[in-house]
Amino acid sequence: MSNHVFDTDLHQEMGLMTSYRWQHEPRGVLFMLARYKFVAKMLEGYGHVLEVGCGDGFGARLVRPVVESLTCTDIDPAMIASAIECQSKFDIEFKHTFEIEPADAIYSLDVIEHMPFEESRGWLKMLSLCAPVVIIGSPSLESQQYASPLSRENHVNCMTGVALKAAMRQSFRHVLLFSMNDEVVHTGFSPMSHYNFVIGIN
Repeated sequence: MSNHVFDTDLHQEMGLMTSYRWQHEPRGVLFMLARYKFVAKMLEGYGHVLEVGCGDGFGARLVRPVVESLTCTDIDPAMIASAIECQSKFDIEFKHTFEIEPADAIYSLDVIEHMPFEESRGWLKMLSLCAPVVIIGSPSLESQQYASPLSRENHVNCMTGVALKAAMRQSFRHVLLFSMNDEVVHTGFSPMSHYNFVIGIN
């Protein structure tokens, strides 16, 4: 028998989107957390870090312990409200805003694929002007044949790893490409990747 004291329903503390995933696709929660673990490893020791497109903020809990401060933003008021309710007690600042503020590093997961192609180019440039290190994570174009109809409907700008790296090269001096399959990050053959990470450095 466990000697832990379980005095709250942890499912209610996950947030809107994460709780939905946990109920309908629990493996998706594992994959999402693995992406945030990668970000945490890359940004460990940084000062002020900004997340753009945080959703319900659950993943940010992996990043917050390894950086000096963390601000998370999203344009969806329901997601920010959920994040504030469930995650702000972990010393994370949440904002409902379209604006991008200067930071020591910025990361954005599962956002760029929702933007029209041309809009995403300007957005990457804006990120590059606000931080010297930017991490972008996005489902690969190749993965979309396996995505659900709901995901495909919302994913209007999935790219191959090569195309995402080329887009980042327009705004960053150095760009590093990583591939991800499920929870495994690697530098293997990117057309076989389900998820792409790019790190832009200026």
